Amino acid sequence: MIKFGTDGWRAIIAKDFTVANVVRVSEATADWLLKSDNNPSVVVGYDCRFGGKLFAETVAIVMAVKKIKVFLSPGFVSTPMVSLGTVNKKAGIGIIITASHNPPSYNGFKLKGSYGGPLLPEKVEEIEKLIQDNPGVDTEKYSLEDFIGKKLVEYVDLETMYCNHVEKNFDLDAIRKSGLKLGYDAMFGAGQNVMKRLFPGTTMLHCDYNPSFNGQAPEPIHKNLLEFSHLIKKEKIDCGLATDGDADRIGLYDSDGNFVDSHHIILLLINYLVLQKNWKGKIVVAFSVTPKVKKMCEHFKLDYQVTKIGFKYICNYMIKEDVLLGGEESGGIAIKGHIPERDGIWIGLTIWEYMAKSGKTLKQLIEEVYKIVGAFSFERSDLHLTEDVKTRVIRNCSSGKYTAFGKYKIKKSEDIDGWKYFFNDDEWLMIRASGTEPILRTYAEAGSKSAAFDILKEAENVLLN
Repeated sequence: MIKFGTDGWRAIIAKDFTVANVVRVSEATADWLLKSDNNPSVVVGYDCRFGGKLFAETVAIVMAVKKIKVFLSPGFVSTPMVSLGTVNKKAGIGIIITASHNPPSYNGFKLKGSYGGPLLPEKVEEIEKLIQDNPGVDTEKYSLEDFIGKKLVEYVDLETMYCNHVEKNFDLDAIRKSGLKLGYDAMFGAGQNVMKRLFPGTTMLHCDYNPSFNGQAPEPIHKNLLEFSHLIKKEKIDCGLATDGDADRIGLYDSDGNFVDSHHIILLLINYLVLQKNWKGKIVVAFSVTPKVKKMCEHFKLDYQVTKIGFKYICNYMIKEDVLLGGEESGGIAIKGHIPERDGIWIGLTIWEYMAKSGKTLKQLIEEVYKIVGAFSFERSDLHLTEDVKTRVIRNCSSGKYTAFGKYKIKKSEDIDGWKYFFNDDEWLMIRASGTEPILRTYAEAGSKSAAFDILKEAENVLLN
């Protein structure tokens, strides 16, 4: 059975992620689209993963067989490029072949709504229910070139479309002439070409085609970016930007090579958008994001909303209400003036523009945030456990068994999506099972890095015994 997780259907290439199964999911998507659209069209793209072009062309053939017009990317692109293309081409749906930040052995199938963000959960469920047990279209019988000749498949340059959109929405001259020395790590992902076009003078790392990502999951977290951190210190780079496999998530570094997590990025963005751009709107964040955001919202008198984890829940608010920013702990952030979609490059350029226009370092801008919400440190640990142990921990959380984690006594808890345990106003632990991998995620926040790590260590001791 094919099931969509937190963000799309993902599976191991050649095991479950096969041409036959991609055909099955494509047919269900086509059938769903045909029910609601008299003149349906779809934007299809793929990132740098192994087999991406083959799988994207498979999707295109299935759609064309069903008489759905396909706008197909001729080369690899980021997820935000497909989302933007879906809006600009007025397509009924966007599809990108990507497994985002997952290990290289995975590929995946993400669905995008006509508004340029994740397809809402109830719509994804409708498509899931239409997936047949066996593929109905034999793609070997058809030629992509024939469909191009019949104008059912048309190549579209999503990368240039995206670059033009960036040029219109940013003061790129301010960044280019600021004197800032900037760095970018593509993690061998789909952001590499667009950054070469927009900022050719930037110090680049892992900006070449490598479908195996050098054997490492392209997730922009510090343990995966140690080479980049070292390069920043060595080359005296003012700010380093990293993006994941499909370039919708951000990783950020200051001039000392210190990782700046999403919580700090979200707070920096709110400060910039409200104080410098005079923008307003609701702030919508996932359950795993720091409560410091609430404190900042109170400071600026902004509405504040917490959702379940998964950007599709944030997107739901962005397409219905006036939302200034939507953000997740995992590096997925969207802001007003773009599409309701995570976009690592867009967010990185916003931070670079903030630095260029303020004339301040990233560390100085973070200090300004601390004056409002107080200093804090956030750390995460992914526990690779057997299914039995993971199930036991989740059962214990559900039944309220935990009253303390070592010396940290629980004062209150929340369970919107996973479990958040507060020890005081500034220290908390969160436990949640991954929606896409066999992992138990633990998160901790405290006044210092060492204190946050201490909470994680105490929690691991309790959870594993």
